[in-house]
Amino acid sequence: MDDQIINLSPDFQPLESVEDVEEFYQAISREKLTHKLSPDRPYCYWTIETYDKANGIRGGGGLGVLAADMRRVAEQLQVPFVLVTPFYPWESHQKMVNLEQIDYHTEINYRDFGFSFVDKIRIKTATTSVELDVVEKKMGSSRFLCVTEPNFGELYSGESGSDHRLYQEVALGFGGYQALKIVGLRPAVIQLNEVATFFAAVARLDELVSSGMDFYEAVVYTRKHTLYTNHTLVQAAEATFHYSQFEQYVFPNIKSTAVKRWLSDKFTDGTIRLSTPTVEIAELRSGVSKLHARVANYRDINGTKIKFKSVTNGIHMRTWTLPEIMNYYYEHGILDRFDLPATPNFEENVSKITADDIRELKMTGRKRLNEILANRTDQYGNPVHIPENAILFDFKRRFVDYKRPWLPFSNPERLASILEKHNAHYILAGRVHMGDTTMFNKLMDLLHVIDRNPILKERVHYLPDYDEELGLALSLGANSSINTPIVGLEACGTSWMKDIANMGLLISTHDGGVADMPADNYLTISGKTEAEECEELYRQMEVAADAWNNDFDLEYWIHKELIAYLDIISGTRMMRDYLNYLF
Repeated sequence: MDDQIINLSPDFQPLESVEDVEEFYQAISREKLTHKLSPDRPYCYWTIETYDKANGIRGGGGLGVLAADMRRVAEQLQVPFVLVTPFYPWESHQKMVNLEQIDYHTEINYRDFGFSFVDKIRIKTATTSVELDVVEKKMGSSRFLCVTEPNFGELYSGESGSDHRLYQEVALGFGGYQALKIVGLRPAVIQLNEVATFFAAVARLDELVSSGMDFYEAVVYTRKHTLYTNHTLVQAAEATFHYSQFEQYVFPNIKSTAVKRWLSDKFTDGTIRLSTPTVEIAELRSGVSKLHARVANYRDINGTKIKFKSVTNGIHMRTWTLPEIMNYYYEHGILDRFDLPATPNFEENVSKITADDIRELKMTGRKRLNEILANRTDQYGNPVHIPENAILFDFKRRFVDYKRPWLPFSNPERLASILEKHNAHYILAGRVHMGDTTMFNKLMDLLHVIDRNPILKERVHYLPDYDEELGLALSLGANSSINTPIVGLEACGTSWMKDIANMGLLISTHDGGVADMPADNYLTISGKTEAEECEELYRQMEVAADAWNNDFDLEYWIHKELIAYLDIISGTRMMRDYLNYLF
């Protein structure tokens, strides 16, 4: 990425003094957390996916972006933090050829991104053992600790529930726990970022029991020091593994007979979903928005519904916000040095933001966007340049059916009319997960709908190979972002947070983290039927386009968004909530 965009603002570096760090801890907790977290006993965060391209690890969506932001926030706040994740030696990419998207892969070497080799470890299968490299990269109080080997493949390689997917998860859990021991660390807490990381908790439990601790005491200890963070709404969406797969890949890595027996008891009719033992091994469980924590439908082995604590996702503000906007927030008393809303005059100071300020800052963001677009091509292989005086709408989210990227194109003539009337462009960007043939075909159909309409062909730009750089650039330079998940299916989402941080107008259904606040704080899409929602979407696009030419309306909506959501979207607030919950 462009260093000018991704680096922290030079005037606001990470907390450096012990007094600063202790002040932050004291501000969020009655206890001195420095007595509970230390460089030797850090906060350990396990994730199968990280999206931090600057460090050579390319994820697939919001799960990975969140993991990278957790580490960035920890580094900024000087929280001792270890992110345990695979380093995938292959990346998937996309390009367009004759309106058809082609997937291809590139090889990645961890040494090219500043990682150091630590040692080799082994994990076992029923028939052999696999040697893994342990590599690390230290950044302030935080570090990446990764396991990797040449045949590890790419993120989500193999079908869900496949042997290779289970191998990757076992390697991350058992291998990652071995890696912690090699570098001399013991986790103060373990956070499991989704159920794919479950085996890290099993590895800890097995170590405690194998070292002589009573099994039930070891279970209690592990439970009290393990947090499971869930990002999906329904258990049925999970992969199912068979007992024979566990015999091949899991049980050979467990020393304790008691732990093997405990895990074997979690199978039903010879199969298991990993959330079942995960909610049992983790006493602390969090959902990633208020709505998600209320409606997530997960049950334990007895069929009892699991309760989740709400810790809404946040973003690392200094990574995802235009530096000029961050400096504006600091200088005008809107954010404090922790990147939280400044007290006591936060709302008053937000209300002083003028339409001229907003337009000038967004003009700077548009220039940054066009610098990035100069190195990208659209569905026709052409570079894209958005004029400074044009309105820009965007959709930049993972392409899955429930997010409905196709919704604005339900009436192509109506969309074309709106774009032409307001001198507007529309950028469509996102990634289809490997193997999702249904969504891939919908995307291809959508591109042909665009191609058949001359106005859409001129003003709608699909940008393949979506990544962090493009997501950031669109947040900086778009006037309005469109977020259309089916209500009840989005756990949180974070793309919309970046749009609000960068003074963009949000058009969204009332779902996920957006629903943490009432629906009158942004341009809401509502309706009892999809047709009604689509009509409301078109109406709100007109409202958004008109607002950029009306000082009163622009100030009204930007003020409402910032007052309602700046605290919610702050990664510092997210870290504060996790620390309070954990300790």
